[in-house]
Amino acid sequence: MKAAVLREVGKPLQIEDVQINKPGPHEVLVRTKAAGLCHSDLHFMEGSYPHPLPAVLGHESAGVVEAVGSEVRTVKPGDHVITCLSAYCGHCESCLTGRLSLCVSPETKRGADDEPRLTQNGAALPQFLNLSSFAEYMLIHEHACVSIRKDMPLDRAALIGCSVMTGVGAAIHTSGVRPGETVAVIGCGGVGLSAINGAAIAGAGRIIAIDMFAGKDNLAREFGATDFIDASSTDAVKEVLEMTRGGVHHAFEAIGLSKTAEQAFNMLRRGGTANIIGMIPIGQNVTLPGAAFLGEKRIQGSLMGSNRFPVDMPRLVDFYMSGKLKLDQMISQRIRLDQVNEGFDDMKKGGLARSVIVFD
Repeated sequence: MKAAVLREVGKPLQIEDVQINKPGPHEVLVRTKAAGLCHSDLHFMEGSYPHPLPAVLGHESAGVVEAVGSEVRTVKPGDHVITCLSAYCGHCESCLTGRLSLCVSPETKRGADDEPRLTQNGAALPQFLNLSSFAEYMLIHEHACVSIRKDMPLDRAALIGCSVMTGVGAAIHTSGVRPGETVAVIGCGGVGLSAINGAAIAGAGRIIAIDMFAGKDNLAREFGATDFIDASSTDAVKEVLEMTRGGVHHAFEAIGLSKTAEQAFNMLRRGGTANIIGMIPIGQNVTLPGAAFLGEKRIQGSLMGSNRFPVDMPRLVDFYMSGKLKLDQMISQRIRLDQVNEGFDDMKKGGLARSVIVFD
């Protein structure tokens, strides 16, 4: 099969032939139909986060089940599925306490003595975030995907697999936005727009979108923002404090920088919560004013929207089908697998929401 392989940090992906194994007892073979380009992929491509190389990247995807292992009970051939990088075992402490996204059990991966899922010319290729979806097929654990209704367009369903689940989940699950509360979202890429959408679905009274690109004003409002701040021309923290007369109940950082994480905390009202959704590069530290904690301000991380994805993702599909979840507006362009590097170049320019690879 054809796949986009990262061979060296800082270098373009290479479209190469890769071999894929047959499903084990708890594994599923999925024919990839769509895969979104996520900033998280770019972090690994640029070396902000390490990963064994060479590797097939990609982790935001949807497809059709081709074959299943002997013990698989959750999906069957022909099912349309959304994949999720936060594969779960189902019986560790995190899973049993309802925190599926925090599961790190090795049971969802093949062991060191097992045949690898992906190979190239006989050599093993480490799987990227349990998925490696920049490829024509994926071989994954059954708890890394969920079946969805077949009238859901798969190019839009793919977005739910990472950015949408991450942003909507951060608003609804991690921070628990309630009707009438005020929200600020820093960064209006795919994750930030989803956080805006999630806050709107939760009933937030005021949602302030913040971005360095003034052209994202209208797009942010389509997703539910009531206000927009162009951070390239003003002090965003000062603006938020003035607009809300003291700060917001919930702030979401969706870029992945220590500076913007600090800004998210500093624009809170007393008792507010800052949620760090973006991947702050390894080695960067966040510095906060200690006295602010006397006002019961909180800062916390959010991994994949604190999801219970087998339940959450079909519900998000229903939200889309009923018009509440905005996905059509998020896709800036559809590209082929061999255009993946052009897609990441466009991402670096900052003007797009999402590029999606569509497979035939």
